Amino acid sequence: MYDRCVAVSEGNPAIVKDNDLCVECGHCLAVCQEEIGVAGRPQTLGAGAEPELSCINCGQCSAACPESAISLRSEIDLVRREIEDPEKIVVFSTSPSVRVGLGDAFLDKAGTWAEGKMVAALKALGADYVFDVTFSADLTIIEEGCELLSRLLTASGPLPQFTSCCPAWVKYVETYHPERIGNLSSAKSPIGMQGATIKTYFASKEGLDPAKIVTVNVTPCTAKKAEIRRPELCDAGNVLGCSDMRDNDYVITTKELAQWMKEEAIDFASLSDAAFDSILGKGSGAGVIFGNTGGVMEAALRMAYQSLTGRPPADDLLDFEPVRGLTGVKRASVHIDGKTINVAVIYGTANAEKFLSGDISDYHFVEVMTCPGGCISGAGQPQMHCIPVVDDIRKSRIGSMYAEDAKMSLRNSIDNPQVARVYRDFYGSPLGTLSEKLLHTTYHKR
Repeated sequence: MYDRCVAVSEGNPAIVKDNDLCVECGHCLAVCQEEIGVAGRPQTLGAGAEPELSCINCGQCSAACPESAISLRSEIDLVRREIEDPEKIVVFSTSPSVRVGLGDAFLDKAGTWAEGKMVAALKALGADYVFDVTFSADLTIIEEGCELLSRLLTASGPLPQFTSCCPAWVKYVETYHPERIGNLSSAKSPIGMQGATIKTYFASKEGLDPAKIVTVNVTPCTAKKAEIRRPELCDAGNVLGCSDMRDNDYVITTKELAQWMKEEAIDFASLSDAAFDSILGKGSGAGVIFGNTGGVMEAALRMAYQSLTGRPPADDLLDFEPVRGLTGVKRASVHIDGKTINVAVIYGTANAEKFLSGDISDYHFVEVMTCPGGCISGAGQPQMHCIPVVDDIRKSRIGSMYAEDAKMSLRNSIDNPQVARVYRDFYGSPLGTLSEKLLHTTYHKR
């Protein structure tokens, strides 16, 4: 099944392989076996299943390939064509980690905060609108946090609740642990919520034809290319009566954005900072740190504390050290309003497998990200000539995210006035009828 290298099918939506470049060095196989825990595993798909079906699309094999035999499946040309079509309204949304990864393709210093230059670059490439996914990260925390509180207080679902932001992790559960599908939060990932909100709420507010809107997500993650093609993620179209409408149309990675900028001779260093378009607003500091391992957990605990106590979280919860850092599995207990919430933060699905093999009945909430250090180290991030990416680069990106969060006046998703406005004007309430239709999803055994 697997010999000395990872198999990649022609239909893989995230990565492609040029077998002529492969020297069978084994780097891809090593990362897939040791960190991702997928290559060579017995499959639950039955006799005759193709080996590549076990791929969870994380792309870490491509980040470990010194010969570039495995690379990202580029969507640059597809997006270019949409921009060139005068009938189309092209809306870009940028994930939190892109702003601390993009500069790595142009500068010698890793982790430079490049939000303004990132927005300016997208405008220069022809974007009609550029939005911040940290807004929908806050939306995710509200929905996922309310779901967690419901499970804790009313036993509405099994515990522990697993995060569902990482599509590679979701596919891992569907493939290797379908018995745990019920533990996954039904909340869509931030880009899943963003796309559905753009084609409904945003289109209505701006008086735009949603059928002409093209949503392009810029992410650090190759698995997002597979995520947006999940058959379930067409809820905006279902609500609007457009059967062929997807919530999201394209994903380009940070690497692809950097490549595109170079092809168009955009000088990164000379760009003047530009601001996001404001109709969806910016996210809180909690939304910013989503890209770090432990960031989703920390954001959720801030929200849970304020929801249960009616008080803002204390400083030690705003800078919750037990879930920070590059340890593969982190555990902590938080005491809120007489309740003890036991949590775990994991990166690497091989680490998740070890965690799942033990007794997890005492845990209430578990965050899992597939890539080392979280989304900041997604396979779609520039590598600064390092194969594989070293921890110093990861730490610089992580540090930039936490530094931005620390200086923001708004650090709790529940306090975001733009998110409150979207609920007031459109969604109604978390876990409400429209929220469930557009902001939540389902999973299935693979």
